[in-house]
Amino acid sequence: MLYWSLMFLVIALVAAVFGFGGIAAASTGVAQILFVLFIVLFAVTLVVRLLRGRS
Repeated sequence: MLYWSLMFLVIALVAAVFGFGGIAAASTGVAQILFVLFIVLFAVTLVVRLLRGRS
């Protein structure tokens, strides 16, 4: 998921360099959503792992 977030960020940067504002804005939005989703899932995984303990 972090990979896709970075790919959309790269697409947004390339589109912005070439002047495609709409595509850059859309790609940036998708990258932000995926990054936040990645952070939330990472935090949930850490909490669950701490609560379960080592097996």
